[in-house]
Amino acid sequence: MSNLSLNAEALYLELLRGVQQLCSAQTRLVGITSGGAWLAERLQIDLKLAGKAGAISSSMHRDDFAQRGLSSGGQTQLPFDVNGADILILDDVLYTGRTIRAVINELFDYGRPARVRLAVLVDRGGRQLPVQADFAAARITLGSDQSLALARNEAGEFSFNVKTKEG
Repeated sequence: MSNLSLNAEALYLELLRGVQQLCSAQTRLVGITSGGAWLAERLQIDLKLAGKAGAISSSMHRDDFAQRGLSSGGQTQLPFDVNGADILILDDVLYTGRTIRAVINELFDYGRPARVRLAVLVDRGGRQLPVQADFAAARITLGSDQSLALARNEAGEFSFNVKTKEG
């Protein structure tokens, strides 16, 4: 898909509507560093939820840790008790499912939640593991040579970076 143009702010509003339907007063938002954490922070405010959103890193549980090492994306910070919690994981782009698998392993290092669900800004297909989002603001198809990442400017507005890998 060349010349791909996605309006990240419009998709955020769609995500806000979807997450509102998934949340109860007890739901805890946890964003995957860094794009998902940005989404969780903003949703926490826009949904007027008490407390702070959590952030979770996939670094320590990735199956490609030997190649990637620790990323500079941030560390896990969960400002609530995970045991028995209703957790909604947020991510910017769902692709292979490997990051979600790693994040769930990381989450269970902190306790045993009652329920874990997933909401994403964009589901780009291409799954390698049986992972499905409970809500996706958009579903698109990208080539395996393309990557899609959420960006955030100083004002907190979202946009997307689409890159084609040189092969």
